[in-house]
Order: sequence, then C-alpha cells, then structure tokens
Amino acid sequence: MTEKETLAFRTVKKYMWWSGGAGLIPVPFVDWAAVSGVQLKMIADLAKIYDVPFKRDTGKAAIGSLAGFVLPHALACGLIGSMFKAVPVIGALAGGSSMAVFCGAYAWALGNVFIQHFESGGTFLNFDPEAVKEYFREQFEAGKRVATTIDAPEKAEAV
Repeated sequence: MTEKETLAFRTVKKYMWWSGGAGLIPVPFVDWAAVSGVQLKMIADLAKIYDVPFKRDTGKAAIGSLAGFVLPHALACGLIGSMFKAVPVIGALAGGSSMAVFCGAYAWALGNVFIQHFESGGTFLNFDPEAVKEYFREQFEAGKRVATTIDAPEKAEAV
C-alpha cells in the first residue's frame, strides 16, 4: 500500500467515526445536516490527498448520487432512526444507535469508493456512480461491520 493510500484509509476511518457521532445528534434532521457536512469534508480531504480539484457542488452531487444504492436501508435505519429521535429519551437512544451505524457505514463506503476512483486516476468530472454501485454496496456492508466495533480494523481486515 502506498503512503497516499495509507493516509486516505486513515482519513476514511476518522470520518467514519465522526459520521457515526454526528448520527447520534438527538435532534431529528439536524443529524442529517451534520452527517452531510462531515462526509463532504471527508471527500474534500480525500480529493486533496490525491490532488483532485474539489468543488462543493460536485462533492454534494457525488455523495447524493450513491444514496440510491442503499436507499431501502437508508429509509429503514437512517430516516426512521432520525424521526424516532423525536420521542423523548427512548427515541434518542434507539434512533441514535441505528443512525450512528448507518452513517458510519455510509461514510466508510463513500470514502472507499472515492479512494478506488482517485487511485485509478479518476476525478469528479468522470465519476460514474452506476459503475461503482456494487463496490459501494459491498463497502457499505463492510462499513456496518466496522461501525459496530470499538476498534475499527484496517481496510484489509474489514473487507
């Protein structure tokens, strides 16, 4: 693994935890805004590592373009988890845990997809979400496993 890849994987791991933490915010829909900001920052940092020009709008579009590949799960865990937080005390505890795992897994998958894309010389201009959908789904499942562990394993151990 190159030094650049090592730095990129560490970046993804860090933002996976930050995304999960943002998913614990007890206010419905504020959690989504925080998670989106964290994941956008992760993509910006990965672009910087790979010297790929980053624009906020293209980053947002790239993040959103992959959401459809896990949409049924997103609705089950993410949106419902966020809305469940509106129930005093119990809702925040139950909704927060499912949101944290979902958000961490999504960040893991998102980051690993962009590492693969940037490693192959890709940019935001030639990013094709349809071409990476299976890899994204695989990484999302791996991310769920990683997000439920205290000490996230390195990339090679997680997939």
